[in-house]
Amino acid sequence: MLFVEDGCGGADKEACRRYRKGMVDWAMDEAKETGSRNFIEIEIDKDLSEGVYDTVHTRFPPEPNGFLHIGHAKSILLNYGLAQKYNGKFNLRFDDTNPTKEKTEFVESIKQDVAWLGADWEDRLLFASDYFEQMYEAAVRLIRKGKAYVSDLTADEMREYRGTLTEPGKDDPNRGRSVEENLALFEKMKAGGFADGEKTLRAKIDMASPNINMRDPIIYRVAHMTHHNTGDCWCIYPMYDFAHPIEDAIEGITHSICTLEFEDHRPLYDWVVRELEYSKPPRQIEFAKMYLTNVVTGKRYIKKLVEEGIVDGWDDPRLVSIAALRRRGFTPESIRRFVELCGVSKSQSSVDYAMLEYCIREDLKCSRPRMMAALDPIRLVIDNYPEGQTEEIEIPNNLENEALGTRTVPFAREVYIDRDDFMEEPPKKYFRLFPGNEVRLMNAYFVKCTGFEKDADGNVTVVHAEYDPASKGGNSPDGRKVKGTIHWVPCHEAVPVTIRLYENIVDEEKGVYNEEDGSLNLNPNSLTVLPHAYVEPALKDAKAYESFQFVRQGYFCVDYKDSKDGALVFNRIVSLKSSFVLPK
Repeated sequence: MLFVEDGCGGADKEACRRYRKGMVDWAMDEAKETGSRNFIEIEIDKDLSEGVYDTVHTRFPPEPNGFLHIGHAKSILLNYGLAQKYNGKFNLRFDDTNPTKEKTEFVESIKQDVAWLGADWEDRLLFASDYFEQMYEAAVRLIRKGKAYVSDLTADEMREYRGTLTEPGKDDPNRGRSVEENLALFEKMKAGGFADGEKTLRAKIDMASPNINMRDPIIYRVAHMTHHNTGDCWCIYPMYDFAHPIEDAIEGITHSICTLEFEDHRPLYDWVVRELEYSKPPRQIEFAKMYLTNVVTGKRYIKKLVEEGIVDGWDDPRLVSIAALRRRGFTPESIRRFVELCGVSKSQSSVDYAMLEYCIREDLKCSRPRMMAALDPIRLVIDNYPEGQTEEIEIPNNLENEALGTRTVPFAREVYIDRDDFMEEPPKKYFRLFPGNEVRLMNAYFVKCTGFEKDADGNVTVVHAEYDPASKGGNSPDGRKVKGTIHWVPCHEAVPVTIRLYENIVDEEKGVYNEEDGSLNLNPNSLTVLPHAYVEPALKDAKAYESFQFVRQGYFCVDYKDSKDGALVFNRIVSLKSSFVLPK
């Protein structure tokens, strides 16, 4: 049973203990106790029991052509988790066979993301380009077996000869070339004797196959490009469908776990390892991708947002790249919990973004201190409080986790409150400050509003009040009750900060994409900047990526990129409340 209640006090202390032990570890323990297994684990168990393999070796094989997103996190954690469960090995391998799109910048960002999620590749950081010589030799073996040939067809001609889903393809005019001629032409391709697109090497399989991927697919193309890892050593590069099974076989991968769009490519994967006669060939198993509602994950769309300056980079907190989630303040534990809750299946489905928010709330609510911040501040002057006097108010850091201890906050005659906590003419059931009303300043005193000041534009700038000295700690000795409690920040030691509030970058009601032109339905309110906020003095030395709950406002994280020279910028990770309910 998964713990889903909001609170951790009272009867829920056992749940809080489990939480502090680690939500993900606890969920995994629960799964072990119930004996639940996903369909991939069932297949692996079968392979091990039948002696197909005597160990489990998995890998995460990203192409370094962009930043990873939340969907990749599922693949990373699934592959690493399987290796851990079966006491096997896990590789991080870059499928860098396409130098037209790949960059070292992306390699470094992916390494950081995988490590941050907790997937340890140990000494197995690998590159497909490490095997270029072996792939070339593999292609030569296929040519010698009469299983590959050099083609002169252009890209347009290739499409024409390929056929359709209902019509078979036509044989390439060069399909009957001799082994000797193909070897000579392929060697010339390697030596740079042809221009880009002039020649390709095709596998000779079956142009009438009902699976289009088996209709003599291209396995090598000419590309005079500088590679990020091999420089100018090569001017021919293997295609992904040819390279990938070879990489898996060389590394001793037992189970090649990939998403469902590769299911139709599995016959080609199996053909490659079979024709190259690898012993104990790897087995490909597909699972459903994780689709998240109302977010942008497509690399070309994110690239467009970056290039047009709509976001400030691949790690803009409004995106769901792993780097963006980290910058916004999500934790590895929350991502792991999210992936655990989504599960593994063969059925395509969408997950509500609110579930991801639920997971970060669950991770932070018992583990982060609850601080005070005035996001849109106005001054509250307590006229009967002694001028020049300061006292220290002791405040618990988290009422639901006593282990986090307490702190003291200086209290004086003038404090900042949030503008929303005062109204000149309040509606019914408004229990915060208004003329004549009394409220509790959190952990401090009762104060009663006695008046207010406005500027020339009619905006309230100062609220006046008087306090009850006998109510220190927020309790009146005469049993007087107040219905409203508001937070505050001491003016004389307040730390000025910038606050950034986020909504989905796309308009939820319109959906992600405009069906007419494929553009994004952008939300004009995806970012709100509050440049004149204040936080309590304990936060003046907060470090990048540190996160806190701001009382009644949500969870916030120090932005690593824009917090400079003591000027703090806080990103709101998530609000405090949500209508999301975890399904049973």
